[in-house]
Amino acid sequence: MPTVAQLQSLYRVSYQLTYIMIQPIHLICIDNRTGNIYILAGYDEELEFQILPNGEFADEPN
Repeated sequence: MPTVAQLQSLYRVSYQLTYIMIQPIHLICIDNRTGNIYILAGYDEELEFQILPNGEFADEPN
């Protein structure tokens, strides 16, 4: 279950990707090992994000 901070960050990045950058989002899932939300986006699936439980973004996908 995502945290409130993760959901707020997920909404912010989803809005920026779809309405500002006009990029498709292909996958949003939770990594059960880390509790991070993983986002795969971009026309060539070149954009990757991970949102930590505190709502911050991870520098590198693990």
